[in-house]
Amino acid sequence: MPDRPAIVGADAGPEAPYPLQMEGKVISGFGRGSKELGIPTANLPVDAAVTPWIGDITSGVYFGYASLALPASHPQHAPPAAASSSSSPFSVFPMVMSIGYNPFYKNTVRSAEVHVLHRFSQDFYDAHMRLLVAGFVREERDYESVEALVADINTDCDVARRSLDRDGWRHEALEGGEWLTRDL
Repeated sequence: MPDRPAIVGADAGPEAPYPLQMEGKVISGFGRGSKELGIPTANLPVDAAVTPWIGDITSGVYFGYASLALPASHPQHAPPAAASSSSSPFSVFPMVMSIGYNPFYKNTVRSAEVHVLHRFSQDFYDAHMRLLVAGFVREERDYESVEALVADINTDCDVARRSLDRDGWRHEALEGGEWLTRDL
């Protein structure tokens, strides 16, 4: 595996064309993230009519923020504070995402798989998710083994955490950051 930078992007924050927005209901994917890799993913529909940039963007790994409006039945649902004028059904979390064909699995359909960097006690299919894609980590690649794939994904997660842990990369500071928590 080639050497990887520990942090990506300028300290001041994202540069054009970022940040990019994407949203939709979490759908079922291939069922490999949690079961085979131990890295749960939330999948969003890849639809260039709804998200025009998705068809042209390089296949690879991206990072930024995911906001989730978890259903009231979810054990980690956080109801909006009644007394707060800024109440929102959304909670914001750092994320990494893969956009592409996952050559290790020989997929023929392009997918958008989001790994939220937070542990959830159960799935959240059909929850509304918004993504603010802040930057690019690396291009998509193939792997010799599942272990090599998992090791690279874990490195991607570390790079995303460190990259977002700078003042210019906090979701509140990003253009479009307020959209993450705006009411539906």
